[in-house]
Amino acid sequence: MEKIDIKKLSLEEKALLLTGADIWRTYGANGKLKQLFLADGPQGLRMIDTETNKPFNATALPACHVLANTWNKDMAYEYSSAIADECILHNADVLLGPGVNIKRNPLCGRNFEYFSEDPFLSGELGKAYVKGVQDKGIGACVKHYCANNNEYDRCYQSSEVDNRTLHEIYLRPFEMCMEEKPWSIMCSYNPINGIYASENRKLLNDVLRKEFGFDGLIMSDWGAVHNPLYAVKATLDLCMPHHKDYQDILLKAVEDGKLTEKEIDERVQKVLDLIEKSESNYSKRKISYTDEQRHEKAVEVAKEGVVLLKNDGDILPFVNVSDGAKKYSKIFFYGANVKKPFTSGGGSGKVETAYEQKPLDELVKNLSGIETVFMEESRFEPCWRAVFKQAYDSDVSVIAMGDDTNVEGEGFNRYTMRLSNEQEDIILNIARHSEKTIVILYTGSAVDMSAWIDCVDAVVFAGYSGEGANEALSNLLCGKSNFSGKLAETFPITLQDAFKGGRTFDGETDLYDDGIFVGYRYYDYENKEVLFPFGHGLSYAQFEYSNIRIVKNSEYDYEVLYDITNISNVAGKEISQVYVKDVSSMVRRPKKELKGFSKDYLEPNETKTISVKLDFSSFAYYNVSLDKWYIENGAFEVLVGGSSRNLPLKAKLNVQLPQDCQYSDG
Repeated sequence: MEKIDIKKLSLEEKALLLTGADIWRTYGANGKLKQLFLADGPQGLRMIDTETNKPFNATALPACHVLANTWNKDMAYEYSSAIADECILHNADVLLGPGVNIKRNPLCGRNFEYFSEDPFLSGELGKAYVKGVQDKGIGACVKHYCANNNEYDRCYQSSEVDNRTLHEIYLRPFEMCMEEKPWSIMCSYNPINGIYASENRKLLNDVLRKEFGFDGLIMSDWGAVHNPLYAVKATLDLCMPHHKDYQDILLKAVEDGKLTEKEIDERVQKVLDLIEKSESNYSKRKISYTDEQRHEKAVEVAKEGVVLLKNDGDILPFVNVSDGAKKYSKIFFYGANVKKPFTSGGGSGKVETAYEQKPLDELVKNLSGIETVFMEESRFEPCWRAVFKQAYDSDVSVIAMGDDTNVEGEGFNRYTMRLSNEQEDIILNIARHSEKTIVILYTGSAVDMSAWIDCVDAVVFAGYSGEGANEALSNLLCGKSNFSGKLAETFPITLQDAFKGGRTFDGETDLYDDGIFVGYRYYDYENKEVLFPFGHGLSYAQFEYSNIRIVKNSEYDYEVLYDITNISNVAGKEISQVYVKDVSSMVRRPKKELKGFSKDYLEPNETKTISVKLDFSSFAYYNVSLDKWYIENGAFEVLVGGSSRNLPLKAKLNVQLPQDCQYSDG
């Protein structure tokens, strides 16, 4: 492939190359350059047909919050690889995903697009996602850089964040993704500490390029650039989408001496490099999955990402796994989601699909042989009487509730963590007439269940599980598959228990005065009870942890070994989590932090030894006096178990680095 010579481009062409040719494509310089097509992700290809101005149909995979609940890095790789296939089919060159922003605020309308409240889990899954896309010759675009944790007034509200918090929480997933060398990064809309992300030279150049070693292209979110001169000065390479005035503004800046042609060339070269990467990796564009296999991948992800939150009295599954005996004679299903579940929140991440799901009640009937009956929502009293009769006459009632795209989506926040008053009334009234009650939730984030949780027997968090939601759920409910998902975010009891944002929030700025205490770190530090903790998820199997031991390989490299035994007669996958606690530190640190995890399949009565590696990053914090990650010598504890609040194993170790790298007594 012939290298593109920047000298063959005029200054006018170079200025045009720093903004899009239109809403989705880069500038082609009158045929001199390949035009790259940038397509929305992250839960599937959302690509607009330029002739009809309508999106192509694609595989609607589960939203990324469901993928995160799988805690499965191999699955994250396969997930993004399937999306890359559709990029190849429709000639898209760069996929705008993954989103690795932290779930700081449970009300954020875009939480369903992001992985987790935890930077380590977000980074691990983000790395796998990037690799899955780029192994197919399609560029990944990690977004939204950075501290975009709120959709309310996202274009103007400044995120006021201290440097330690930025590095430990909000920048960390981006830094981890650098290991897979993403082709591009997308900056966010919001200002950070008073400077727009698109114009923030400290974050784009000093941190992302120099500190993290990013050598790819930085593009703006669509319409995030306020001043193209400041953006170029900050080392932003591509202003999207096309803006008719940007060329004139940049040329005038050169004429006035505010911008040099060398500075423009540096940015143009990044665009040319991206074009060359796309062309040189074209041979990798080989499709791995058929349409049917991509749909099956959507079902597979949903099976592992749906979380069983509550299952009192082993009300689930509907059929005994051991002998295939039916537990019930009749099951009552209620709610529109039974027929057509919510597959996604709203906005640029929503995927159009031609796939029509089969009703959940029919799938359950076919799999279990149990009689099912369905009724949809109605406000009329005679229908309510019929609903209550069906609930009373059935052995178990399944109520499917959730939030549609008017409640959760891009550009706005939820007003509450609770379901609508009507939905809460439905749950309470049906539960009052039912012998046993199961609630299935189709939402993109944590739900306040305080009004009804004690009135129901089981809760299943389906989330936005994509086009395979009902197939996955029917298999899980009937015991054909086992639940193995665990929450990648904490479910607080009520919104009042959550940290909702800076106390100095005034509509213009949001002070991150929670600092590093985000998600479970906050609930731990404040000693707050939660509804369901980070990492929680039930299974039809039961697992027992034992025999923790630690092997030291070097000064700060350790191997944590422990045994997991499946003490039930049901096979299943267990997500074990490894947390590290600094016992005594010169700075405030969380009570524990996730630093490793493993997802393992165990047959009934099988024992497996699990190995998780710890390294420098497992013990370090970001020291603002040194402007770098730093380990303070001393005692650490390693905690292992099935959730952040269920850690039966503990081991101690003592990190002792050479004294010439220590600035305290430890």
